[in-house]
Amino acid sequence: MTLRLGDTAPDFKAETTQGPISFHEWKQGSWAILFSHPADFTPVCTTELGRVAGLKAEFDRRNTKVIGLSVDTLQQHEQWKGDIAEVTGHALNFPLIADHDRHVSDLYDMVHPNANATLTVRSVFIVDPANKVRLTLTYPASTGRNFDELLRVLDSLQLTDKHKVATPADWEHGQDVIVAVGLSDEEAQKLFPGFETKKPYLRLTPDPSK
Repeated sequence: MTLRLGDTAPDFKAETTQGPISFHEWKQGSWAILFSHPADFTPVCTTELGRVAGLKAEFDRRNTKVIGLSVDTLQQHEQWKGDIAEVTGHALNFPLIADHDRHVSDLYDMVHPNANATLTVRSVFIVDPANKVRLTLTYPASTGRNFDELLRVLDSLQLTDKHKVATPADWEHGQDVIVAVGLSDEEAQKLFPGFETKKPYLRLTPDPSK
């Protein structure tokens, strides 16, 4: 199943390092990031899981739950947790799915046969509180993910859901944003008085969340 933006993220039941979960029930009312790993005891994944554990306060501040997935067993996950804490200085503080039967991997199309017929690729899904897929990313196995970028995307999604704006290239929280194209100048003036017109289709205004 290929998931596209705006699709409902499939629900599933799974065993995790924090006990059994039902995905939609587990994330109810929250944003979620689901990200997969090719296998346990792999070097890049070890650094990634520790990095996410270290960012827990940032995800909490954004009302976002994170959950990882690997196709290995719970027993292997439990053994791997020690390595993650030792190498990165951060103990695993979010659930890691044991997807040894590849049920979730298949639901989310995480196995790409031309890359590897048996292991999951580095997939990332951001799912909003209504269970809609808002972002998908796929990384090659050799490249660690940039979790600062995922925080940036969360900030953009949450801001643009609340206000009639878009965010420009390389935008970070607090910087100027783009007035939504669908607003007339009159409408924009009411919402964003004093906005700056660069081009008729490109109007800038300070971050309305500040």
